[in-house]
Amino acid sequence: MDIQKAAAALLEAESEKKTIEPFTSTAEEISVEDAYQIQLCQIRRKVENGAVIVGKKVGLTSKAMQEMLKVNQPDYGHILNNMVYNEDEIISVEPFIQPKVEFEIAFVLKKDLQGPGITLNDVIEATDYIVPAVEIIDSRIRDWEIKFEDTVADNGSSAGAILGKQSAAITEVDLADIGMKVYRNGELLDAATSAAVMGNPALAVAWLANEIGSYGISLRAGEFILAGALSKAIAVEAGDTFTAEFDHLGSVSASFGKSG
Repeated sequence: MDIQKAAAALLEAESEKKTIEPFTSTAEEISVEDAYQIQLCQIRRKVENGAVIVGKKVGLTSKAMQEMLKVNQPDYGHILNNMVYNEDEIISVEPFIQPKVEFEIAFVLKKDLQGPGITLNDVIEATDYIVPAVEIIDSRIRDWEIKFEDTVADNGSSAGAILGKQSAAITEVDLADIGMKVYRNGELLDAATSAAVMGNPALAVAWLANEIGSYGISLRAGEFILAGALSKAIAVEAGDTFTAEFDHLGSVSASFGKSG
């Protein structure tokens, strides 16, 4: 696998809003290691062009999604400063190709986490607070026809994040039992609990710290970590407003339009 060529193809697809064929459907073989190197190559190029890493995301934390992609582990991606939106703004759908939203709990760190060997207690001690969050996901791969290596290479299919304005101390809640209700345009759409994320979303953060530790990367104080979706991803259309209400955490909303 030509790492540089693959990274360039994804960057062009994102810029031109044109999808590419899945890497897993081409004659050239791609490994999971190749896929993460492709992701890191894109992130390095964006940082060189002025972007700043402000967080990371964990994906594929549910058994259902892992079974769909025939894997037994989550994946991850990077969140850059130009991917973060405010609750109060109308987010244009125009920069995206085939966007969806997921609803998650974000961990804002006050201490670095450097794997390996990070435990759930380490995550609790390193977390400043938690907030409700929306992740915008998008695929630069044609028609979301992705396998594990495709989404890893494509930055975990991440495209944006919105953090709620309300927060809670991590010690004030039962991380494994936070209920959530999701509304689209005022109508109840879905419900779930935080146990859907690896039994406890803090375990997803611990997994991430240990996984990226093998690449010499740590989770940094001040960063936020999107710990994984509590429920299924939902396709976005202009005019949609989504609100997720979390027990003990408050709510987070995201509104979409034709122009931002």
